[in-house]
Formats: sequence, C-alpha cells, structure tokens
Amino acid sequence: MALESTPKPTESELEILQVLWQHGPSTVRHVHEQLSKTKEVGYTTTLKLMQIMVEKAMLEADKTSRSHIFRPLLEEEHTQRQLLGRFLDATFRGSASKLVMQALGNSTASKAELDEIRNLLDKLEGGKL
Repeated sequence: MALESTPKPTESELEILQVLWQHGPSTVRHVHEQLSKTKEVGYTTTLKLMQIMVEKAMLEADKTSRSHIFRPLLEEEHTQRQLLGRFLDATFRGSASKLVMQALGNSTASKAELDEIRNLLDKLEGGKL
C-alpha cells in the first residue's frame, strides 16, 4: 500500500489498533475490555469504531464464527513511521534533531536508553541503517 493511500488512524482508532497489535486478532468484547482498563468507553462505541475501521480498510473481520474476530490490516511499524512523519512535519517543521532535543530535554533518559541512542547514532554514522 502506498504511503499516500494508507489510512491515517484517529486517536481512538489507534488505541484499537494498539490492542490488536499487542494481543493479536480479537473480538470486540476483548478490545473493549482492554480499552476499558484505561478509559471509560461504551461497548457500542467500540463496536461502531471497529466497523468503521473495517470500511476504511484498517481492520478485517472474520465472520465465520458467532463472535467476529478482528485483525489489523495496518502494520504497526509502518503506521508509527507514518504518524511520526506527520507529527515531525507539523510540530518540528521536519527537524528530527529538534524532536530528539525536545524529547531528551523533557525527561530523564536512563543509561540503557542513552546507550541505545548512542548505538543507533553509531549505526547511522556508519551507514548501517
């Protein structure tokens, strides 16, 4: 799927996708239970959103059993890249360094996180990514 034609999930749709990416194909009830752990949401709202997401080609519904099983059609990593790119353009005028500086300035990174960032930078400088 081309980047331009890939559906761009709303915040609520992204929450549903995150449940499905983490737990795998699931029923509406399972998705609703997971969402209810962090916010108040009605079952019929979850159902309607998931039906809309099927229409938008974000989810696929397996209707062979009584409880329909939904699975994501969007890949997690691709969606993250797409949303980050949109956020980067809108918020930091496309500057990755401004984003990183802001992120590191707003919170304390652990030694492990800083080591991971250093390793990533070393790979980028070495042309390995």
